[in-house]
Amino acid sequence: MPGDEMFWRRAVVLAGALIYWGGVLVQGRRIRKRIGRSPNLKPRNVRERLLWAGWTLVIVFWLGQPFLVGNLDLPGIRINPACLHPAGLIGGIQLTVAGYAGTIWCYVIMGNAWRIGINREEKNRLVTDGPFRRIRHPIYAFQDLMLLGAVLLLPTICSIAILLLHLLCVFAKARDEEAYLITVHGEDYRQYMGRTGRIFPKLW
Repeated sequence: MPGDEMFWRRAVVLAGALIYWGGVLVQGRRIRKRIGRSPNLKPRNVRERLLWAGWTLVIVFWLGQPFLVGNLDLPGIRINPACLHPAGLIGGIQLTVAGYAGTIWCYVIMGNAWRIGINREEKNRLVTDGPFRRIRHPIYAFQDLMLLGAVLLLPTICSIAILLLHLLCVFAKARDEEAYLITVHGEDYRQYMGRTGRIFPKLW
């Protein structure tokens, strides 16, 4: 494929990862200043440490794959030219931009309630506005959009594996968060669960 198009595919995936995770660090610092303590950045138990390990793999390969594609001829990062189409470039850029814009929207709606991990001693308000009106964990959904964009931009086994690993981590983390939020908000949260989807909007 033309070298310029390959450059842009790699550049968008790398920029998306850098901007996303750089934004997480910035958001963490902002919330820390506002509430006067860490927004639960450190894992508190073995399960959270395992989830952190999974997310670390996602981040490493999300950031690293653009440097490897086209430079190393390995099965996991080899692109079949038949899988490339201009629509994939356009769609990948759109999903990357939409995913990050949606993430910023979530940050604004959550305000000081934004957290990374669970602290069972905290009792934050229940956020049900904006994207949370239809999805209980929209930040994870928008992460998945960005990773799906990476699959379209760099259609490799590695890209698909990153997306699948992220989904596994997301569903495990979402279950933990929901179990905690039920203890905080009780029946209000159970009713909220009944009218929303976990990662994808409820269709019925």
